[in-house]
Amino acid sequence: MNTKPFLLTVLIATILISCGQQKNESTDKENSATVYYNGDIITMEGDSPQYAEAVVEKEGKIAFVGASDEAMKVAGAGHKMVDLNGKTLLPGLIEPHLHPSLAAIMLQNEIIAPYDWKLPSGTKKGVQGEEAYRQRITESIKNNAQDDKMYFIWGYHQLWHGDLNRELLNTIAGDKPVGIIHRSFHEIFLNDAAIAKLGIKESDFEGNPQVNWEKGHFFEGGWLALVPKMAPILLEPTSYLKGLTTMSQLLLQNGITTIAEPGFPSSDFDGELQLLMKEMEKNPPYDVYLIPSGTQLYSMKGSNEEALAFIKSMDTVKAYNRSNVKFLPKQVKLFSDGAIYSQLMQMKDGYTDGHDGEWMTPLDLFEEQLMLYWNNDYKIHVHANGDLGQQMVIDLVKKVKEKQPREDHRLTLHHMGYFDDIMAQEVADLGIEASVNPYYLWALADKYSEFGLGEKRAKNLVAIKSLTDRNIPVSFHSDFSMAPVEPLTLAWTAINRETSQGSKVSQDQKISVFKALKASTIDAARTLNLENRIGSIKVNKVANFTILVENPFEIDPIKIKDIKIDGVVYNGKYIKNSNKKL
Repeated sequence: MNTKPFLLTVLIATILISCGQQKNESTDKENSATVYYNGDIITMEGDSPQYAEAVVEKEGKIAFVGASDEAMKVAGAGHKMVDLNGKTLLPGLIEPHLHPSLAAIMLQNEIIAPYDWKLPSGTKKGVQGEEAYRQRITESIKNNAQDDKMYFIWGYHQLWHGDLNRELLNTIAGDKPVGIIHRSFHEIFLNDAAIAKLGIKESDFEGNPQVNWEKGHFFEGGWLALVPKMAPILLEPTSYLKGLTTMSQLLLQNGITTIAEPGFPSSDFDGELQLLMKEMEKNPPYDVYLIPSGTQLYSMKGSNEEALAFIKSMDTVKAYNRSNVKFLPKQVKLFSDGAIYSQLMQMKDGYTDGHDGEWMTPLDLFEEQLMLYWNNDYKIHVHANGDLGQQMVIDLVKKVKEKQPREDHRLTLHHMGYFDDIMAQEVADLGIEASVNPYYLWALADKYSEFGLGEKRAKNLVAIKSLTDRNIPVSFHSDFSMAPVEPLTLAWTAINRETSQGSKVSQDQKISVFKALKASTIDAARTLNLENRIGSIKVNKVANFTILVENPFEIDPIKIKDIKIDGVVYNGKYIKNSNKKL
């Protein structure tokens, strides 16, 4: 971008406006308007990149978008100027599916996963191979675990790390209580000392088919049943808040100004909310939107009707909503099939090794839940990974839509690990929308080609172009910690379709840079029904921006994930990545 003519225009306009103003000095000083200029300002409005010369922010809102001379007039005398110095300004990046509770647990504990994890404190190196993994967890337990305190390690995956069970953990950890949390966050392995520490017994899980007591293995519904019993430990305030603070640092580092948690709470409604509010009292530069978990609240309240009544009451309870933490009205989260990282998603053609997927919610209960919230005009978010898991939801939407049509229901399938073109067309025809995790392809395609799915399905994970070609609104999410909380990494994966092993797969499913960035801006806002508030640079929207050092439309797409984040503007306040004001 040639900035010299632009800077001259800005200088002349500023002089003319200053000379023409008759306001006194004290009035000028009260002007809170800020003009952002001299960079690539991309609005994310329309169907292709649209640029503006300047943006005016007043009192946290966007007051003007357009030419620089008009911007100076709108801003008025005494306004502030922020020179972007050729950097790129986008709408604030949005993470529409992230779990603060999982982030708080993961980030306060040990991380030993198949791949590296970048944290504010440094990089946690990945490890692969059974022997290497066992050596790493043995060293970690020896150096850090204590006899009287639960010790958690997150990141285990059987395809990279080999078999794990209670007996093996007993041998490694001895009397130290240890829990190995699966990469999926849908499973855990406990040793004898951990079981004793938690005060649980086999009869507590009688009849639960997703608990293998002998192996100390709790998965899917077994994990959901165990989490409330672990809540006092998982929600220990000092450690939990430390994890949330690290999460806040990660969000700033990656230019995120809005997050949403579909499926609140994980275990303890009041405990999780109070701790989240505590972190948000520090006014970090992002907003949190919460979507109640119809599935978890069903377990807590005893019936779907009581869960619905509780959700309805949230709008009238001030303690549940603050300026930067809000429950989204008339929205709910439900759960279909199991985790893709566990290979427990439900697949139409099964798995190559003959094992079966799992349902997170019994099918009759899921149908009851979907019907209830649909008939009460809720926007429904559904966790669904495998093609059979998604098809079950699609078929139910067909059924309920015939009984009670809704034109703008915006039911959104989350994750969508594997589906085909026929299903994509059904999704389009039914008005269903999508929020997907492109990272699945990078992390899983190579290994799943060998184990479980086979090459054809594994290399066509998260076929985003099948959705965008049918004009289905698509947002991207990390489901942190299922992917790093890095929107540019998600975009990079969708644009390039490259795996962790450097394989370029299903290149016919690559999407454009513009569509990939929409998925973390305006389309992510739509996933939350917030597109009239955030997601693009438009007059009267909130002045949330992300500032990049490079323009993603002007570099090699293979370098997009490496673009540095300069900082964010949150409600009109510019915050650098160093946590210092510009």
